[in-house]
Formats: sequence, structure tokens, C-alpha cells
Amino acid sequence: MFKLSRMLPLTSTSRHRLLEVLSSRKVEVGDRLSHSAGISTATNNYAAKGYASDRIFAPYTVYKGKAAFSLIPCLPTFTKLNSGTVVVDRRGSIMMTFMHSIGERKYDWEKRQRFALSATEVGSLITMGAQDSCDFFHDPSMLSSNAGQVRKSLSIKPHANGYFVSLTVVNNLLNTNDYFSVPVTTAEFAVMKTACSFALPHIMGWDQITNQQSRGIDDLQAKGDSKVSDLEWEK
Repeated sequence: MFKLSRMLPLTSTSRHRLLEVLSSRKVEVGDRLSHSAGISTATNNYAAKGYASDRIFAPYTVYKGKAAFSLIPCLPTFTKLNSGTVVVDRRGSIMMTFMHSIGERKYDWEKRQRFALSATEVGSLITMGAQDSCDFFHDPSMLSSNAGQVRKSLSIKPHANGYFVSLTVVNNLLNTNDYFSVPVTTAEFAVMKTACSFALPHIMGWDQITNQQSRGIDDLQAKGDSKVSDLEWEK
């Protein structure tokens, strides 16, 4: 069993422009979370809605009867030092978003909870075997006097036909306790592992090393999505 913990800053930022489109009290899978099958059709939809072509929201989502969750990579941001060296300013992550079911093909987006997987946590996920399990713990105030006031725990445990992916969020400041549990098939988990493996060098910023000759600092900063990265602790 893998057990990891890390400290994250407590921040509050405005929502990502594309997330605002999805923000409503009730999210219908067949409506706001539907996806176009054809590439050309998706491009036309973006243009019709006024979205820039480089602001694509493409999560992998697992829908089940009682809850659902999605994964999407959040790229790092970069900053330029006085020496001219460009370094990572904010680390990237794989953002998991959990929602409760509130009806047939409907999920409560307003009361969603997020869990941002670090590069090391992604490594634990993609190396899991059929009988392995892992647990991750996040506390934004771990090293302060407020430690334990807000804490999140993500658990991935095997079952006969796949895994249970569960998230517990305890917020003593708001006196709330949220719990999500989503059964995942072996095929769905295989997609998660493959997608995370592909995204790993990107959330680390390593893909920019090979492209640094053709990119400037302004372009690097534009690629990073700091707003999405902050959203794990917006509540």
C-alpha cells in the first residue's frame, strides 16, 4: 500500500472560464458534459461558443449511479529569473473532480470536491497492480497550528471487477464531511493509467525542455493554468 501526504497552500481564485460554462447547481451528463465525437465538429463548436482554440476542456470522466469523477491535467506555470533562466513557478497536477449523483444522468457540480494529484502521486497510481491499493492525504495547513482543520484523503482499492476510487473531505471550519465512492472497471482504470502516463512529463514541465528553442517565456506562462491548479482548495 502506498501512503503519501503533502502540503498545499490555501488559496481562493476565480473560476476558469470554461469551468464557468459547466458551473450550475445541476449538471446533466447529456447536456453540459456531452462531448463531440468528431474533431472537426468539436472545432466548430468552440468557434460557435466564442472559445479560443487553445483553451480546451477535455476531461476523462467516469459516471456511476451514486457519484462521478473526472481527471484533467493542469499544466505548470513558469517564471523567468534575473539570470534569464526559466524555472517552474507552480507545479502541475492531475486534477480529480468528484460529484454526487442527484438524479438520473444528473450530478451536483456546485457541491463538487477536487483532489490534485502530484507527479509522485501520479507515479503511484500508474504503477498499481491488480491487487494493489494506495492512499493519498492532503492538508493545506499541515505544518501550522491549523493542521487537520481541512483534510482530504483519496483511496484506491481493488475489488473483483476493478477498483473503488473514494474521496473523503473533512472541513472542520465549515463543519462538513463529504464522501464519494466510485467503482471503476479494469478498462476504465487502464484508461486512467495510460492517460496519466502520457500527461506526467507535461505536468512536470519536461515537455517544454525539448521545445525551449521555439518557445518564449510568455508562451510558457500562457500554457500553464494556475487558476485550475488553485481550485482544489477554493472551498
